Amino acid sequence: MNVLPRRRRAALINSVLGVAVLAGAGGAYAAVTGGGDGPARGGARTVAVTKGTVLATVSGAGSLSSPSDAGVNFTTGGRLTEVDVKPGDKVTKGQQLGKVDATAATESLTQARASLTAAQANVTKAEAGQVGSASGSGSSSSKGVSVPAPTPTVDAAQVAQARAQLTQAQNAVDAAQRAVDGTVLKAPAAGTVASVSAKVGDTVSGTNGSGGSGSGSGSGSGGNSGSSSAASSSALSGFVVLTNPSGMQVTANFSEADALKLKPGQPATVTLNAMSGKVLNAQVLSVSSLPTGSGSSSGGGNSGSGSAVQYAATLTVTSPTDDLRSGLSAAIQVVIGEASGALSVPTAAVSGTGANRSVTVVKADGTAVRTPVTVGLEGDSTDQILSGLTEGERVQLAAVSSTGSGGFPGGAFPGGAGTGGARGRGGAGGSGSRTTGGGGGRG
Repeated sequence: MNVLPRRRRAALINSVLGVAVLAGAGGAYAAVTGGGDGPARGGARTVAVTKGTVLATVSGAGSLSSPSDAGVNFTTGGRLTEVDVKPGDKVTKGQQLGKVDATAATESLTQARASLTAAQANVTKAEAGQVGSASGSGSSSSKGVSVPAPTPTVDAAQVAQARAQLTQAQNAVDAAQRAVDGTVLKAPAAGTVASVSAKVGDTVSGTNGSGGSGSGSGSGSGGNSGSSSAASSSALSGFVVLTNPSGMQVTANFSEADALKLKPGQPATVTLNAMSGKVLNAQVLSVSSLPTGSGSSSGGGNSGSGSAVQYAATLTVTSPTDDLRSGLSAAIQVVIGEASGALSVPTAAVSGTGANRSVTVVKADGTAVRTPVTVGLEGDSTDQILSGLTEGERVQLAAVSSTGSGGFPGGAFPGGAGTGGARGRGGAGGSGSRTTGGGGGRG
């Protein structure tokens, strides 16, 4: 008597579960295809036309550098008698950094001064007509007859020669004085000591006023060896290397397509790779007209033939840089276009190219109308609409692919991981401009 009711109850429970499963599946599908974003039509979501700011950016990668970083050396080489700083010390302009033995230079200066004194005396004699005159004074006699001494004659050639010798002697004194001064090394600018290449007792070479950056020949290595690269503190060498974060700049490489969009004065942001939360404001200073070595078709470190050409740009950091160091790697975003208070829609809502652009407007009753639009600035994730739409209208985004199995978008059950994306966009946080597939979508 109780068998039939049990079967009926089981059938009823199974029916309820089946309805619940179908209802859940239908709800999940509706969520994927447009639930909450507006009326769904043809498996696509809709969004409202909004007013705001449209930004277009391009991305590059580079490192920080300071034009005031310097590798300094003694003008006069010799044995180190003093080393007055160590790495990490902060120094002021004109502060003494070290000394070399000045004995030889001082002796040369003494000799040069003696020669200068003699040259000055010769000029005095030449101008008095005493150079090359007969010796003796008073009158002379011949056969008992007194003859007056000849009047001194000034020889113009001898005066000119004496004056030339005086000039040479003065130049020698000046050079000897510079050599003495060059035995003391002073900081050319304020900064922080990054390295000291030698110690007391070592012999260091001098630049002899040539301005070179020859490293010390003692136990310390003067500079950092390695392949040549963009100017940075790592390429500096000298007895002392000074770094200065003031006036910090960024040298970054950009793809050839993006480099053509760069102009001096454009605003930018600099994100340090080692300090992800540190974002600096910057401004484009200059753009090189020559490609970087790594972008040549011969490879230059890039795999494959015909690798992309890159161009370097220099940017000035306008944010405080006191706690930064030269050489820190960074990611750069340069704003190449900005439209404020503009009507805009996500890039995925716009189809077509050039002047033939259109969007699908979804009316209140759910009907879809293809509408031509005029596009202004093409931003990283949204497009500026100059005409064809009004604020608040709803437009249809590009339909999600439905080529997968089971009839669900992307071939996955509603609620699972699907695919799709905005036209011409890379993943969130990607680098590059819209034309190069970079920039994360905001729509």
